[in-house]
Amino acid sequence: MLKTESLSFTFDGSSYFNFPDIELADREDLLILGESGIGKTTLLHLMAGILKPDSGRIMINETDITQLRNRETDHFRGKNLGIVFQKPHFIRSLNLIEHLLLIQHLSGKKDIRRVHNVLHRLGLENKEKAYPRKLSEGEKQRFSIAMALINRTQILLADEPTSSLDDRNCFRVAELLKEQTEYTNGQLIIITHDQRLKKFFKNSIQL
Repeated sequence: MLKTESLSFTFDGSSYFNFPDIELADREDLLILGESGIGKTTLLHLMAGILKPDSGRIMINETDITQLRNRETDHFRGKNLGIVFQKPHFIRSLNLIEHLLLIQHLSGKKDIRRVHNVLHRLGLENKEKAYPRKLSEGEKQRFSIAMALINRTQILLADEPTSSLDDRNCFRVAELLKEQTEYTNGQLIIITHDQRLKKFFKNSIQL
């Protein structure tokens, strides 16, 4: 269950955002639509615990993540939330397996079989020892999804995952995200301006 109430955030003392309340049951997905500058990425960062709101609360199951301390938030995020950033963040010196093992380690887990399985499901089984900088753009995108899914997180948050893609690849990525969260019995929240994604979601809101 994810629920937000009365969220507001001020950026640089000038941009002020008020966000609509959200309430999702387990395994219920959501598409959040909005134009550039409306605060989409800010909302995602609030739900991920990367930013703290000026007011309001964010409940994930029975935990109000706005009340957690920094270390507690990091631990909670590692166990419960996966994030697909608009621009993937990779560590230059680590190959694909090492990236995924590091993510597991930071959340207190180690499951090499899970690492191999996730890479296989995303068509990257032949790239295990490759470095992200050597991947194609499509492979980098799939690997960013692998990083978000490796810990079987309850909620997957995706920031503009299809914004620069043509129709074919847009639909492929959307189907891949839905497929992976269904496989892990999780839920998917996409924040985007891409109206094409409406066909994949029963629930959507406009910022």
